[in-house]
Amino acid sequence: MTAADNRELGEPSAALRIDTARLDDYLREHIDGYAGGGEVRQFLGGQSNPTYLIEDASGTYVLRKKPPGKLLPSAHAVDREFRVISALDGSGVPVPRARVLCEDDSVVGQMFYVMDYVPGRVFAGRELPDCSPPEVTAMFESMADVLGALHAVDYEAAGLADYGKPAAYVERQVVRWSKQYEASKIEDCEAMDDVIAWLSTSIPPDDRASLVHGDYRPGNVIFANDAPHVVAVLDWELSTIGHPLADVGYFLMAYRLDAAAFPWGIRGLDLEGIGIPSEQRLRERYAMSAGLREPPATDFYIVFAMFRLAAILAGVLRRGLDGNASDPRAVEQGRAYSKLAAVALSIARNC
Repeated sequence: MTAADNRELGEPSAALRIDTARLDDYLREHIDGYAGGGEVRQFLGGQSNPTYLIEDASGTYVLRKKPPGKLLPSAHAVDREFRVISALDGSGVPVPRARVLCEDDSVVGQMFYVMDYVPGRVFAGRELPDCSPPEVTAMFESMADVLGALHAVDYEAAGLADYGKPAAYVERQVVRWSKQYEASKIEDCEAMDDVIAWLSTSIPPDDRASLVHGDYRPGNVIFANDAPHVVAVLDWELSTIGHPLADVGYFLMAYRLDAAAFPWGIRGLDLEGIGIPSEQRLRERYAMSAGLREPPATDFYIVFAMFRLAAILAGVLRRGLDGNASDPRAVEQGRAYSKLAAVALSIARNC
């Protein structure tokens, strides 16, 4: 890693330690020149798939694996992550180079894949600290440009025609995440129930399809150390073929969330002073990159994004309470799901 990189590393917890000797033996067979014996540390933060930095004489790599314990159906799909970053290699969407997928649970305990480490900066929040306002503006616009480029990818030509079902994506996602929520819920939440009911009856007739990321935000991209642009998009676990505006709604969701109540919200901040472009500006920038005639309407998709994130956070809370989360802050962070559902419901009622 370079001195400018800002990603936090530490020793894995007891539940997330891996057998580095077995890992080294496996990687020697699958990565040319891999030596082994180097340091393996875990990236801290994040709630889904445990992620590790491997520093080797042959290069620096990142390993992502499924978490231990009983998992929800179709969750933590590291094999899908590996497939999509392999397919996007050489496209207009910057991704790390995929190295190897291991489906043998006996190596480190769960399925995993290895990709090249990409130097750069990752920011967990939306304010991009220690960056000047002009740099922040350029970074957000770069994110909008990359998202538009992603949605412009010919996914069939990229070998991803069977990566998801293009029709009725939002309808299927509402059903899926409602089931995921019910499978992980620990308490009743009236706002979640009302949002689910509203979404089920308010889906727009527009049924476009593209490759979608599913969790597109500053924390899942790497910015160059010396320039305000995206050099890699990370965490493709939720990617599929679906409606592009689902990604846009998720990307813009922070504008509707109070910064005082949500760590990823920016409502109430001095956006101009920080350098964060307006929501309208990002819609315009996205539309230009995606080849659209005009900026899209996104309120429905912002509500959908909040609902889906709330369902994910409910799962984070459940894993935290069960002791299987990859981050010790899981319980605290997961409890935000009910507040998020309440905001989503307020927007839905004004649509």
